[in-house]
Amino acid sequence: MSESAIRPPLPPFSAESAAQKARAAEDAWNSRDPARVSLAYSADSTWRNRSDFVHGRAEIVAFLTRKWEREQEYRLIKEVWAWQENRIAVRFAYEWHDEAGQWYRSYGNENWEFDHHGLMTHRHASINDLPIQFEERKFHWPLGLRPDTHPGLSDLGL
Repeated sequence: MSESAIRPPLPPFSAESAAQKARAAEDAWNSRDPARVSLAYSADSTWRNRSDFVHGRAEIVAFLTRKWEREQEYRLIKEVWAWQENRIAVRFAYEWHDEAGQWYRSYGNENWEFDHHGLMTHRHASINDLPIQFEERKFHWPLGLRPDTHPGLSDLGL
């Protein structure tokens, strides 16, 4: 395995390393670059995302490409809920709008499992979408990475 296939921090996770892993995932997803995001997952990674079942990096890239074509101006915040050994549970919220301009806040939970190289082998996501008005948005940073000064989920009361 090449050095580039190792994705620190590696399990077993601590509170600090679990938070680093979640923030790295958040940053990658906020890039909205499917190829970049896919590199954090093992070549044979399996996902359940809502009612979609995704297997392997090629399907991850295709899934994320479709997602971000539909979910425009996507901004995401993740927060660790629990961790143990090679598993992390996160809660998240993201805001986006559809082609018609309707804004949504999508809430959910993810359960992650990692191999010893720090690549995610399993991702189970449960997500609910709440239509919101433009004025109800809470994620107000330019597209891309969330600034370190922007509040997290708990700080925003989410």
